[in-house]
Amino acid sequence: MKILVHKRALVPVKGISSNGEEISLKSENCTAALWELAGRFPNELIGWCEESYLKHLDLNQWKEIFYHHLIMASYAVETTFLPESIGYVEQLPFATLNRNVLFATWRMSRDVGGIHAKVLNRFKPLMSEIKDLEYLLNSVAKLGQQNSLFCYSAPSLLQKQPAENISYTASKQQLFTFVYQHYNSIWLLIIIWCFYKYEKDLSLRSLLKGFKTNKYFQNKVDLSGLEISTGRISEVSDAIDVIIPTMGRPEHLFNVLKDFSKQTRLPQKIIIVEQNSDRSSVSGLGYLETEEWPFEIIHHFIHQTGACNARNIALKEIKSEWVLFADDDIRLMHDTLENAFFEINRYKIDALSMNCVQEGEKTVFNKIKQWGSFGSGTSIVKSSFAKNCFFSPVYEHGYGEDLDFGMQLRNLGCDIVYHPGITIHHLKAPIGGFRDKPIMEWEKGNPKPKPSPTLMAYVLKYYSKEQIAGFKTSLLLKYYNKQSVRNPFKYNREMRESWKKSKTWAKKLLLLEINLKERTV
Repeated sequence: MKILVHKRALVPVKGISSNGEEISLKSENCTAALWELAGRFPNELIGWCEESYLKHLDLNQWKEIFYHHLIMASYAVETTFLPESIGYVEQLPFATLNRNVLFATWRMSRDVGGIHAKVLNRFKPLMSEIKDLEYLLNSVAKLGQQNSLFCYSAPSLLQKQPAENISYTASKQQLFTFVYQHYNSIWLLIIIWCFYKYEKDLSLRSLLKGFKTNKYFQNKVDLSGLEISTGRISEVSDAIDVIIPTMGRPEHLFNVLKDFSKQTRLPQKIIIVEQNSDRSSVSGLGYLETEEWPFEIIHHFIHQTGACNARNIALKEIKSEWVLFADDDIRLMHDTLENAFFEINRYKIDALSMNCVQEGEKTVFNKIKQWGSFGSGTSIVKSSFAKNCFFSPVYEHGYGEDLDFGMQLRNLGCDIVYHPGITIHHLKAPIGGFRDKPIMEWEKGNPKPKPSPTLMAYVLKYYSKEQIAGFKTSLLLKYYNKQSVRNPFKYNREMRESWKKSKTWAKKLLLLEINLKERTV
């Protein structure tokens, strides 16, 4: 391991090896020094550290953090590069991080961090002209995350309490340039508008300068040839339980169970929560008793409908090290679980979201990567994380329960990884299903809430104020062509009322969630 010691990312003080031996540097600025170390030591981990934090490094923990080559991590002790206004254009969880746990994020800090030289060198042809170290680190992480680089905020990089308030070092010009380079160009106009509307700052000069740089958006960086060398050599257990909520789809569920019975790695147990709102009804799953199954089946038959409640009931039955959240209308290849555990073991993944495709549908994302969402019908999660989360009833019969559960996992330090090569076929069966959708109170009368109050509840719960403003602005633009009002002023008035109604109901839902939590404590 080689570490670039610097002073405020401006001056390279020295290079050192992990054994304390000093390395002479020819470079006079920090970006050149980082490239120099990566070029001279292509088989080693390359770190960076603010001079004043050097004595606080915990190099024993670095081996645990950088356990394979495709990992980049840093930690903001006192500074980070981009301000929270990046939230105007970035609504994924990676932009607003929990600094108390290992958290997936591309937002890198100059304070301390590292990346393997083999990985860094792959970015040099594209980014060698970047002069600012912090800009370079964030650019590598932002583009890298879309190209199978796993990027984290890692508190255990050093033994030092972080500052209560983090300072931001990027200039406004750097922020706008970063947005132009790493996002679809329309987002530069959106962030300019948000600065004008919410910060009373019209920055046309910065806007024009932002267009004068090369774009990195959707550029490909090939990291596929790099060996996934890992420091965690022990294989993980493949003991897994499966959760399936179901309603009115006995034939489809039967096929799912048959697929699981043919797996080359069988599940230990399948927990089925069958729902039927008719209190005089009986179970439609007689084959659970008449057929022989190579795994234990636990069957709950209930009259309360809703996927959130059903999955929470099933979570209490989990005993294995892993849990698969499945839908009742999917199909699996015979080696799906075996392939999934091969990749879980190779990358040491805590939560794997598989590629869920429908008939005739093409895969959109073709690279393994950190996932900004969560699939409650397609994901394998380490039980120690999953059992400490729950599907909030405020999302019942609405939208957002997947997103909320994913955020609960992330805030426990569980990274969610999407893998395009592990596929599940989703039939999208036209009847039955777990959604017995009633008419909600907010759907009655006009205006209709926009977005749905359950999605708004998620936004209010997890987004920063900048992310909320950016989400509101982008919603306004996206929905314009999907409705009939052509007068932009009338449209804006109606959308304000719809947003207000959604927000009112969302606050009621969040208050309900708090009350329900207090009752269960």
